[in-house]
Amino acid sequence: MTTSQSIAASSRGVRLYKLVILGDGGVGKSALVIQFVSHRFLEYHDPTIEDSYQQQARIDGEPAKLDILDTAGQPEFTAMREQYMRKGEGFILCYSITDRRSFDEVMQYKKLIERVRCQEDIPLVIVGNKCDLEDRRQVRTEEGMALAQRLGCKFYETSAVLRQCVDDVFHGIIRDIRHRERDELMVLEKQSKKKQRKKQIQSFFERLNVFKKPSHSSTDT
Repeated sequence: MTTSQSIAASSRGVRLYKLVILGDGGVGKSALVIQFVSHRFLEYHDPTIEDSYQQQARIDGEPAKLDILDTAGQPEFTAMREQYMRKGEGFILCYSITDRRSFDEVMQYKKLIERVRCQEDIPLVIVGNKCDLEDRRQVRTEEGMALAQRLGCKFYETSAVLRQCVDDVFHGIIRDIRHRERDELMVLEKQSKKKQRKKQIQSFFERLNVFKKPSHSSTDT
């Protein structure tokens, strides 16, 4: 959705934000989304192929409607995953702090987003889930922070069980999308002002040419 489309949608009602959560199977993506939407933790959840959730929230005093696509983490659903990526305005890249491999895959998800979307500047956050399982930790907090700094995005360690930082993740990505839209709007406004100024200058010189008397040279015979 472009900035102009976003503005038009907002003018018609509550702005809809399309979010996609990505990560390997078993990292707790569904548990995070369900905790955010329903305020409950499921001990068991069937492996996701594709689930979509909607939730309204007021973020920084402004209403928002979140359309969250919970994606499959299994390798056999890679083609479907690329379809999700074309729809998303913001991405949540999730790994488990108890699974080193899931952390290593985060960068691969980022590269896949860039390849599918053909751009790098896309709102995203990195989430290290299951921080309640400290005794099974394989990924240090500092590693998650360093990766987020490298990618220029926010980082959160969460627990779907304890509901720790769950709201922060979803509110944070909405803030990033809004910030980017404001920046794009400012650029559009500057471009519009430049075009308007250029037209004014052209019009000024055109008026000068209208009132300027043509000069004629004559020779006496």
